[in-house]
Amino acid sequence: MSPSSTPAPLSGRRAQAARNDELILQAARRVFIADPGAPISAVAKEAGVGISALYNRYESKEDLLRRLCGEGLHRFIAEVEAALADEREPWTAFSEFMRRAVEADTNSLTLALAGTFTPTEDLYRDADRANELQVKFFERTKAAGVIRDDVVVHDLSVFFEQLAAIHTGDEARTRELRQRYLGLILDGLRTPSPTPLPGGPPTWEEIAARWST
Repeated sequence: MSPSSTPAPLSGRRAQAARNDELILQAARRVFIADPGAPISAVAKEAGVGISALYNRYESKEDLLRRLCGEGLHRFIAEVEAALADEREPWTAFSEFMRRAVEADTNSLTLALAGTFTPTEDLYRDADRANELQVKFFERTKAAGVIRDDVVVHDLSVFFEQLAAIHTGDEARTRELRQRYLGLILDGLRTPSPTPLPGGPPTWEEIAARWST
């Protein structure tokens, strides 16, 4: 990289603002996953910043919740795009995507925050984009014959939420247990399938309806 292409460092004030924003987002994730009804002042306290620093960046709790969920959607979209670009054997690409998606833990936000605020058009657009990419990747993998026939793409959303519901109070142990049970799920998804599944799979309408307030 040439010197001219190196990004200029942030000024002291801008760098501090960026650090504060990251502290706020990390704190907001912890606070609202634990208690979606917590006041925005709890986020400032958890982040160790003044309430004015928080309100300088976010006009309201809803504004902060939207940013959190937007960040989660962008992370998930990036993981699916990486999976689509993965040229390894189909099952390897699929199972590695599932492991990365569980590690990213964007579904903890879904469990905690779905239906608690009004999404913007941008959030709906990103959600549709995430769904389109996931369908494309899932159908490509399924066409390769490595996923059982009676599973649909929206089953994955339920699997992710089931795994996100695992909490032990210890972050490392929580990650370990989530990956353990993901291993069992992956064995159940892979062909040849042992027994037919009872009941119908979830629909996109059922998945999306939880975000309607």
